[in-house]
Amino acid sequence: MSRIDALFSGIGRPACIAYLTGGDPDPATSLAALRSVVDAGADIIEIGVPFTDPIADGPTIRRANARALAAGTTPDRIFDLVRAVREGSPIPIVLMTAYNIVYVRGIDRFYREAAEAGADGVIIPDMPPEESGAAGAAARRYGLDQVFLVAPNTPEERLDPILEHASGFLYLVSVQGVTGARAGLPPGMEGRIAAMQSRTFLPIAVGFGISGPDQARALAAAGADGVIVGSAIVEIVERHGGDRAAMCAELKSFVAVMREAVGDRA
Repeated sequence: MSRIDALFSGIGRPACIAYLTGGDPDPATSLAALRSVVDAGADIIEIGVPFTDPIADGPTIRRANARALAAGTTPDRIFDLVRAVREGSPIPIVLMTAYNIVYVRGIDRFYREAAEAGADGVIIPDMPPEESGAAGAAARRYGLDQVFLVAPNTPEERLDPILEHASGFLYLVSVQGVTGARAGLPPGMEGRIAAMQSRTFLPIAVGFGISGPDQARALAAAGADGVIVGSAIVEIVERHGGDRAAMCAELKSFVAVMREAVGDRA
């Protein structure tokens, strides 16, 4: 059983999943941010591998990608971050990356090195499930979960191949478009979550646009198995990247509030 499977099997409540761009604004500050999120009670962390043209990311995370790349962040340094987090915590770690990065490095090599560093899963937003054979085989070979996204406009006929190849959890995108903190949730989320839960035994984690505890609480009440928070966390790093103590303090406070908000489904 993977760490992700064990987490969802034993948690007894929705998971609080936190995303940060690896290496933003520099490797040392990024590690401090990751450790702060872990200390605050996040159940899973997603680490974004910076890329020059991330197709699913809005302005906040695009700026984080630019800062991380300017600081010299590479896949090797991302794996170093994973190792450093893993040394102090058993928390499940998922890498989010562009397929180009995986392909150029070599699919087998990327998955092997990710597993050796201590990662538990990989998300590749621009990899169609129909073309994921080599990546899926590498994921299984090295004991990693391959997480797939389902968007509001995903055609019904594409759900079967997505569910066939997915493991760990299913990333349910709450809104059509790119990432970014939003003030509210779109209508009908309870129905969308229930519809996906009727199709798969995988946990359903909802992301994109989750910016505060009210949204997290509403998603927990709607039946989500996990709530993913990204841009709102990255914005804290952006505001305080030059003041590590202030950044860590705000990250811990914010993530603790979000963790409390998903504490039950009531």
